[in-house]
Amino acid sequence: MAKKKAFVLRINPEIMKAVEKWAADEFRSTNGQIEWIITKALKEAGRYKIKKE
Repeated sequence: MAKKKAFVLRINPEIMKAVEKWAADEFRSTNGQIEWIITKALKEAGRYKIKKE
């Protein structure tokens, strides 16, 4: 499993509530949902490319 870097995230409580609900609806942890959202946004912006081995 890849190593993960921990950091503090300050977020608007209403946004956090929405993310928590979205995560629960998709059977993900809140942390997993946030990571999925960030990864998706990076891919769509062309700033994250998956390395093929």
